[in-house]
Amino acid sequence: MPDDPRVLFEFSAGGLVLDEQGRVLLIRARDLRGQPVWTLPKGALTPGETSADAALREVREETGYRCELVRELGPVTYWFRREGRQVKKTVRWYLMRPLEKVGEHDHEVDEVLWTDKSDALTRLRYDSDRRLLTGT
Repeated sequence: MPDDPRVLFEFSAGGLVLDEQGRVLLIRARDLRGQPVWTLPKGALTPGETSADAALREVREETGYRCELVRELGPVTYWFRREGRQVKKTVRWYLMRPLEKVGEHDHEVDEVLWTDKSDALTRLRYDSDRRLLTGT
């Protein structure tokens, strides 16, 4: 299947941001069908950008928080369909600590929320997000 021209390979990076109280930073964005979804901030790498730099940039853009890396978490790979094509996406995740609020979230995000882990687990739609949170 790797040679299948209908398969698109994508690479993203994101952050699981925890503050000193153990609260987690969530975003409410829109899924491919335009439905609201609570998830963790992540996004695509730009050319020449490292996964760590992309994760820090995406968290800043999507939440308004400048963070620092604590450590890399395990990567997550999943499949989905977009515009009739199979997409295999691999996301490199990083545990982060917030340093300061430097702005507002971007247009891709409807809401940003600090909440405790148990509430976050009920809000997060994707199993992979919940597994990242329970693994920390």
